[in-house]
Amino acid sequence: MKLPIYLDYNSTTPVDKRVLEKMLPYFSEHFGNSSSRSHLFGWTAQEAVENARCQVANLINAETKEIVFTSGATEANNLTIKGLFENNYPNKKHIITVETEHKAVLDVCIHLSTLGAEITYLKPDSTGMISVKQVERAINSETFLISVMYANNEIGTIQPIKEIGELARKHHILFHTDATQAVGKIEVDVQKNNIDLLSLSGHKLHGPKGIGALFIRKTSKASKLIAQMDGGKHERGFRSGTLNVTGIVGLGEACELANTELIADYQRLTILRDTLENGIIKNISNIKINGNIENRLPNLTNISFEGIDGENLLMSLRDIAVSSGSACTSASVEPSYVLKAIGLSDDLAYASIRFSLGKYTTKEEIDFTISYVKQVVDMLR
Repeated sequence: MKLPIYLDYNSTTPVDKRVLEKMLPYFSEHFGNSSSRSHLFGWTAQEAVENARCQVANLINAETKEIVFTSGATEANNLTIKGLFENNYPNKKHIITVETEHKAVLDVCIHLSTLGAEITYLKPDSTGMISVKQVERAINSETFLISVMYANNEIGTIQPIKEIGELARKHHILFHTDATQAVGKIEVDVQKNNIDLLSLSGHKLHGPKGIGALFIRKTSKASKLIAQMDGGKHERGFRSGTLNVTGIVGLGEACELANTELIADYQRLTILRDTLENGIIKNISNIKINGNIENRLPNLTNISFEGIDGENLLMSLRDIAVSSGSACTSASVEPSYVLKAIGLSDDLAYASIRFSLGKYTTKEEIDFTISYVKQVVDMLR
């Protein structure tokens, strides 16, 4: 067993070796531009792109033509929210979202509010859940978009996506979900869940960084969003720019593997997560498990350790790679806004650790982590 142990898979994942093998030929052998339609190099690249598009679509039960490649979920979220606002404003200008969304949604909403958008931020309960009734109460005549994260990146809580999707469809409002943390970990079906737009990212499911996708339902008003990058009209005009063929191939293969291995990974990670959580509960007093215990991602537990300075705790856990929140806000000195939104005090939020497991996590690593965390917590207390 090598130290440090990596338990920060919700931040990013190592590229699966099988994914890397698929990508390698497209760096130097099949290096063509997929938009070059007059020779074999371009045709080969285009074929690889369309195969990957099919692999991504299959994972979420979409049609191939409904997948638009982006640089990641942040761009997909920006394209969705800004593109739909631009298409609807000023006739409709109201967006419904949640206080615990990723910054890639929240910061977009803050920006659009300076341009005339009206934003309703729903407050979750103490487990991170929102209710369908909350969403329905927030709807008004100017609502054009509901954006709710599928599963939270810090506490793992899974929202009632299917029911929210049904509500949105009933009121003829578009429904977007940032499914970055859900895709590849749990079943995600855009048809069953009435999803109009969905964002995902390659590096969260053992694909490469810098590549993601946006599902845009072709039969809805979703396809009327305005592009945020103009140029050569790539990706059906939604996202101009020479395609990252190598990254797209990697994303496609990562989705293919996730589709095949999802059930086995879910079961294995649930057992390891529960082993870690139960071991810490048994051996360390005065802790709190954050999030919805009954409805959460299989690979994640977020635990608060009472009576400990959060920065000291994180710095003392040198033999395991964990985080105190989202990697996108880890440079902030503020306590996690997600944990504060579900009612934790500043002190308790500071003293919280996110343990996120993944494909290469072993039972030996979990056993070490339990004893190691106990040792560190006892020392600090």
